[in-house]
Amino acid sequence: MRWLFLLFVVLNLFYYVWHQQQAPLRAKEITPMTIQGGKSDIRLLSESEVQERRPAPSAEAQEAVCLFLGSFEREADASQIEQRLLSLDIQSRVQSVDAAGGVDYWVYLAPLASRQASLRQLKELQARKIDSYIITQGDLANGISLGIFPRNDSAESVMQRLRTAGYEPAMRELPRAQRSYWIRIAPESRRLADDYLLGQLASDFDGLEHQLMPCEGIATPR
Repeated sequence: MRWLFLLFVVLNLFYYVWHQQQAPLRAKEITPMTIQGGKSDIRLLSESEVQERRPAPSAEAQEAVCLFLGSFEREADASQIEQRLLSLDIQSRVQSVDAAGGVDYWVYLAPLASRQASLRQLKELQARKIDSYIITQGDLANGISLGIFPRNDSAESVMQRLRTAGYEPAMRELPRAQRSYWIRIAPESRRLADDYLLGQLASDFDGLEHQLMPCEGIATPR
């Protein structure tokens, strides 16, 4: 009986070993990768290289610069140089520049209650040999203008004369605009206006200057 029992135990062990060898392997469970916000942090190497090679944005182009010749008090003088440059295939044009040129002094009498009263006052002034005329526009309409003077002392002298005659004059400062003319040479023609040509122009036109300035930096075309 003991041998039968031992044989039975050995057969069971043999069956257990055989069963384990024949059983299919279990696949490991792999936890899926979670992508937050619907975006993946995975980036292809080629994409990374493209971003590294991408050039930085270029700086803003510099403002176009033109050569200006001048200045002239008369437009006709500037036009002479313009025509000379155009005959040399140098693109150019005349531009006017208005700049503050000092102050004028306007002496006047304030408007009276009615135009008729201002006209009577005008006749009185003219009878005293004082140059005057009715102002027709602006905030001093129906007042009387007594002249515009380039110097303050001249205006003060007239005002003193009027006070002596029994009037109450006033004075207003008027900014004086001074217009000059320049010839603008286009950027694409600057190379044609070399030192030799500029020297010739300077000898033909006394006091001619040349300056580099933004093309739209001064005034407007005529």
